[in-house]
Amino acid sequence: MAIETQPVGRRERNKQDKLQRITAAARELFTEHGVDEVTTQQIADKADIGTGTLFLYAKNKGELLLLVQNSSYVDALAEGRAAAEAVADPLEAVIAIIRPVVECNRVQIDNGRTYLREIVFGDPEEPHHREALALTVQTEEAVAAVLQRDQRTSPEDAAALAHVVSAIMFVSMAATVNIALSVDEIVDDIRRQVRVILPA
Repeated sequence: MAIETQPVGRRERNKQDKLQRITAAARELFTEHGVDEVTTQQIADKADIGTGTLFLYAKNKGELLLLVQNSSYVDALAEGRAAAEAVADPLEAVIAIIRPVVECNRVQIDNGRTYLREIVFGDPEEPHHREALALTVQTEEAVAAVLQRDQRTSPEDAAALAHVVSAIMFVSMAATVNIALSVDEIVDDIRRQVRVILPA
């Protein structure tokens, strides 16, 4: 028997419409100017809403950045998981997961670095921060699944290694000394570090 889905009410449609407008406005302004140069008033104006309404969806600019980056991160992680399926070598499969995430993070370097800082130091009670943390966990789970292809790696060891891989990725993308590096250079740096920790 088919389950009937309830039609979405007008109020919910309006909320979704506003959220999409806020996300699109914030993405455009953050990409063009960088998160530090954009005000919440500019985002509200571009989304054609009041600032009070804006703060119902995100309490501050950091949360707005999380909202924007999370939506891009979801796509990057899906792309990475799909790419890893076609790669037999565990190291290169891990890199296949990581590369789209690095590319996503480097679209606007300052925004990417601020996003990582928000994940680490932001308020975990805020919904967009919780979603960012969940995406980090999902990335580690994808890496752990790849590492378990090697029969010598237990699920516990794979989870621990994936956590270390996540830390390597975070530091490589956020480090000030890496600001001028290209995506390929950052991915190569991550590859060198991950190679050292994987079972020989």
